[in-house]
Amino acid sequence: MTTLEATRDGRRYEVVDGRLLVTGAQPPAHHAAVVAVMIALKQACPPNLLVAVGSLAFRPTPHTSLRPDLMVCPRDHHITQPPFLAVEVLSPSTRTTDVVLKRALYERHQVPSYWLLDPTGQELTILNLTDTTTYTCQAVLQGEEVLHVTHPFPVALSPAALTQ
Repeated sequence: MTTLEATRDGRRYEVVDGRLLVTGAQPPAHHAAVVAVMIALKQACPPNLLVAVGSLAFRPTPHTSLRPDLMVCPRDHHITQPPFLAVEVLSPSTRTTDVVLKRALYERHQVPSYWLLDPTGQELTILNLTDTTTYTCQAVLQGEEVLHVTHPFPVALSPAALTQ
């Protein structure tokens, strides 16, 4: 276990190109949205996959360690293999990092699906890799809109249900 993994002070520690990225404690709306997404995913998740909430890191290179709010990966997950899905819940302190930096990193390291949930605006953006190199926006859902996604497994999503 590395020193960063042993640190349990309410902050999230990630490494991007050898630089430490620290995210402070998040507001209650953020935590509530993470739990709602976790429940929705766990209820639909097949037994061979794992829904992890901030507990696993994705380490695509020796100088990069990413810890999404949620990720879906095989139960025998190897930290250097991309998860099937990374989910980030936006907050005022993480919006730019999640929308710009982490999107580029997940895309570069070929995470097949990336979801961005904005609990304040009740908006969910679903991005999927096309031709394994570029994210394409599959949908932007708002409020009560519902989308039935198939990747990483079938599940119905509604931003309102995930952010109440």
